[in-house]
Amino acid sequence: MTDLSVDARLLASDRTSGSGRDSINPTVVAIGLAALAAGALGLGAVYGWRQGALFVLGSGLGLVLYHALFGFTSAWRVFIADGRGAGLRAQMLMLAVAVILFFPALGEGSVFGQAVRGEYGAVGVSVLVGAFLFGIGMQLGGGCASGTLYTAGGGNTRMFVTLSAFIIGSTVGALHLPWWSAQPNIGPVSLIASLGWAPALAISLVVFAAIALLTRFVEKKKHGTLLNGAEPTHHGWRRLLQGPWPLLAGAVALALGNFATLYLAGRPWGVTSAFALWGSKLVALTGADVASWGYWQVPARAASLQQSVFADITSVMDFGIILGAMIAAGLAGKFSPSWRIPARSLIAAIIGGLLLGYGARLAYGCNIGAYFSGIASGSLHGWVWLVAAFTGSILGTRLRPVFGLSVERSGRA
Repeated sequence: MTDLSVDARLLASDRTSGSGRDSINPTVVAIGLAALAAGALGLGAVYGWRQGALFVLGSGLGLVLYHALFGFTSAWRVFIADGRGAGLRAQMLMLAVAVILFFPALGEGSVFGQAVRGEYGAVGVSVLVGAFLFGIGMQLGGGCASGTLYTAGGGNTRMFVTLSAFIIGSTVGALHLPWWSAQPNIGPVSLIASLGWAPALAISLVVFAAIALLTRFVEKKKHGTLLNGAEPTHHGWRRLLQGPWPLLAGAVALALGNFATLYLAGRPWGVTSAFALWGSKLVALTGADVASWGYWQVPARAASLQQSVFADITSVMDFGIILGAMIAAGLAGKFSPSWRIPARSLIAAIIGGLLLGYGARLAYGCNIGAYFSGIASGSLHGWVWLVAAFTGSILGTRLRPVFGLSVERSGRA
């Protein structure tokens, strides 16, 4: 499943309908590959080989997200509205592979000699409110953090609206975060530090299995059969090149990609801190004293505010995701931007994007930084984020028809 708004969902339908419009777009692919090579070489020359490698890795993640139609928003929405759980089961597989790789490494503190740390956030009011708002924003905006990037890169013009509002919301969230961080919380909680990596791993795997089994039970009770992803319209090398890939293969690839990020960057994959950085830099151009904000008083953040965005790991990977999705769309012959966006859908994209950005900052991350990487790091805030964001998604799913957005329902026997 992917993070699909109305026009993104139609794009996915085209890819699986056997319509024949599947010729590779050589111009898009050539431009994308040229930009990938130039970007990797330039970043490597200026900032070191790891930065160039992270740009390539981000592109690979974008390609995987697009070709596997993998995401979070519609996977949750389809389960909420219709009891279909293939997307959630794929997420549980992704998390299971991730913790198997992450927990021993984080317990040791290094990967192949590279010092590594997890992604942790304080457990309290801020993460509860932020994740709940993010969940609503997912359903109105039509995508999560990774979904917004890769569907925009794949040619979905509505998602550029969501992304712009996402950046604005993240910037306002950065300004307000010190107040939210001061609200009641118990601080960061590491299951690895509290229990040891082996017990924490065993408990995590049991919970993943329980969630996966629950989705199977709900789906079989409601429909009698299970659906496990899009039916392939290509086989062999054409499927590898043009997709759609098996959903579970995408889950494993994303887990491996996050572990590669841990090694190259020294910390897990994140997405939305870059949005706060981009927005704050734009605000600074107006003459505002952005550096005085409490959010930017943290030494590591202050350094990124002063440097080029190309020195920022998260920004570079985000650029890569967009580029990788563009290449994937070109390979699939589906890169065809359309500027026709219904007014109510446009309003939903703006509201959703603002909620996504603001919520991500309050919750110390998004579906990638808090949910995926947080749980992979053994952070309790990742689990709290999951519950709060899923609850917000229930409300967001109910609100979609108000804005003329569909709620996918699979056919019943």
